[in-house]
Amino acid sequence: MNPGLALCHPYPFEKLAQLKQGIVAPDDKPHISMSIGEPAHPTPEFIRRALFDNINGLGSYPTTKGILPLRETIAAWLSYRFKIPADGIDPETQVLPVSGTREALFSIAQAVIDPAEKAVVVMPNPFYQIYEGAALLAGAEPYFINTTADNGYLPDYDSVPEAIWQRCRLIYICSPGNPSGAVLPKAEMAKLIALAERYDFIIASDECYSELYDDENNAPPGLLEVAYALGNTAFKRCLVFHSLSKRSNAPGLRSGFVAGDAGILKAYFQYRTYQGCAMPLPTQHASIKAWQDESHVVENRQLYRAKFTAFIDILSDVCSINKPEASFYVWLKTQQSDTEFARKLFARQNITVLPGSYLSREAQGINPGANHVRIALVAPVAECIEAAQRIKNFILTIN
Repeated sequence: MNPGLALCHPYPFEKLAQLKQGIVAPDDKPHISMSIGEPAHPTPEFIRRALFDNINGLGSYPTTKGILPLRETIAAWLSYRFKIPADGIDPETQVLPVSGTREALFSIAQAVIDPAEKAVVVMPNPFYQIYEGAALLAGAEPYFINTTADNGYLPDYDSVPEAIWQRCRLIYICSPGNPSGAVLPKAEMAKLIALAERYDFIIASDECYSELYDDENNAPPGLLEVAYALGNTAFKRCLVFHSLSKRSNAPGLRSGFVAGDAGILKAYFQYRTYQGCAMPLPTQHASIKAWQDESHVVENRQLYRAKFTAFIDILSDVCSINKPEASFYVWLKTQQSDTEFARKLFARQNITVLPGSYLSREAQGINPGANHVRIALVAPVAECIEAAQRIKNFILTIN
């Protein structure tokens, strides 16, 4: 067996199930699930229709590279969204469709890490657990950069020892962040690009929440946008990962892409050809329609803004709570153990939230996820309001 398997932690939701085991929640309160970041808004009808209209595509094997119209649509969307010239991204060499970014964020480490190098993979802490598992199963050592309230829940790259940068072969960044929703400024991305050039490592930028932002006039920047502005027009050492799951409320479509450095993508394409994870043709055609339309994404953001406003208004007088710059999570500080908060909240109010310590590891003497819970505002507005009222009652009576 791969020795990395023994090093992998149980998945956060496995830990959560164990935490809740044996608890009988009050049956007079319908359960409200706020632990999983699974969009619950309806998938737009035009995406569903495109999927059905192309269902005959199931009769053909898809290619790993995907059809050219999809790659052209993705390149056009990237150029429009991130202020890159229309010919600045080559759909033939700099775009690769993937079956959801989860598998791509995992497999990129398997493709680019040489286990014999004793490499380091750097990542934020807390983090999307795929980053850690990808590093361990690629034979690398994870290095965690704590993100805390003191640093705005952003990684401090200046705190990383040079010895770590020298061994680094891959760094995961997540902006907007999961779980905090913090957005990495352009200056920090530029700093990271300079570090990648100096120490020769790859930046894997998880931008899956980039389209769920609070200020309609201030969209989060992207890694390729910053690289191009710096003159790195070939996006050397830079890869971005995007998905339709959050943007278009289509998590079951399993559709995303990776884009950037053509040299890396050439090798990654070879890896994926052997992995066997080509996107089905009906999914590709539905994805084209999704990436071509922005109106449903604007409506999606409006729905989340309404939920954040209502949820925070109810809770603001009983706890410290802030609206994130982006994403659909509330990263809430707790006055007691995060696991105890989550366990009691379920037992008393039949609401499931995720303990923050399940999303992080102890590093540099602290666990930065401790005394936080992640609350996903994915349910309908009325359900989020009901949850906020129950959480408020819980906080007022907690002991």
